[in-house]
Amino acid sequence: MTDLKELKLQEAKQILKALKLPKKQTNDRSAWVFLSLANIKPNTSWNKCQAPLLPTYIIMEFIRNNYGMDYKPNSRETIRRQTLHQFEQARIIDRNRDNPKRPTNSKDNNYSLNEPILEILRAFPAGDWKEKVDAFLQNTPSLKEEYQKKRNIDKIPVKLPNGKELTLSPGKHNQLHADIVHEFCPRFIGAGGIVLYMGDTASSRSEEGGKLMHLESEYLQSLGVPPMSHDKLPDVVVYDTKNKWLFLIEAVTSHGPVSPKRWKELEEALKDCKVGKVYVTAFPDTAEFKRNVADIAWETEVWMADKPDHMIHFNGDRFLGPHS
Repeated sequence: MTDLKELKLQEAKQILKALKLPKKQTNDRSAWVFLSLANIKPNTSWNKCQAPLLPTYIIMEFIRNNYGMDYKPNSRETIRRQTLHQFEQARIIDRNRDNPKRPTNSKDNNYSLNEPILEILRAFPAGDWKEKVDAFLQNTPSLKEEYQKKRNIDKIPVKLPNGKELTLSPGKHNQLHADIVHEFCPRFIGAGGIVLYMGDTASSRSEEGGKLMHLESEYLQSLGVPPMSHDKLPDVVVYDTKNKWLFLIEAVTSHGPVSPKRWKELEEALKDCKVGKVYVTAFPDTAEFKRNVADIAWETEVWMADKPDHMIHFNGDRFLGPHS
């Protein structure tokens, strides 16, 4: 069995090299991942390859159970960032074939070989697999464009009050960002609202890491907001030029609302802000609000995208405005 394991490992490397993967994606780790994606065990013929939808932890289980390589749980990121991402870029695999709109930090993310790669494997090692590899490499640019086009269709369009158009990655969190701009701002801030900051990805504090989508850093500094790393800012920051209020909006789908702790952190960070601060927690729906209601700070506001015409005011000396 040991010889069969080594044989399969070397054959997987041979295929990856033929597909012109970089050196780091033709090593043992990547070869084992490739074998698991094809559901090829040591005694399985390549023409029996399959393309199951596999999350990273199942890939690691397959490698451990069939090839004796026991990757520790903290190796999951390495496999994802150093093998799976490159496989996806090379169009060897598809991510979330069952649901391309799934957020990038979802626990249900999965990876699977695509049909052109399966055709190559079915012909390996005795058939015309090399000719199929050549055809795949010739067509890869167009396949990349097709895949990117599909991903772009799934992206969330956002039009800022100044007319600037952005596209956000698909996901519940970013959809809430879009709802804040399109639904909350016109109702409660009006035409004088200027979006000064908005992040992208399912959560700026997610495992994928945040991506800054829109930032008016000079404008923020003119209001007394110091330079802050984007993961320290609320999800959306909007300035009401009419009332001279700065709306600091947390979009809640996975992490918490404007809690007393979060309020205190922001108050300290924005102690030199020259305008009034309005703290808002935005929820996609009532159910999400109910899950977080106990953590919401007093003297803040709550808005729900499924009831866009209404707000909930958490006590304080006034409704919708800065508090002393």
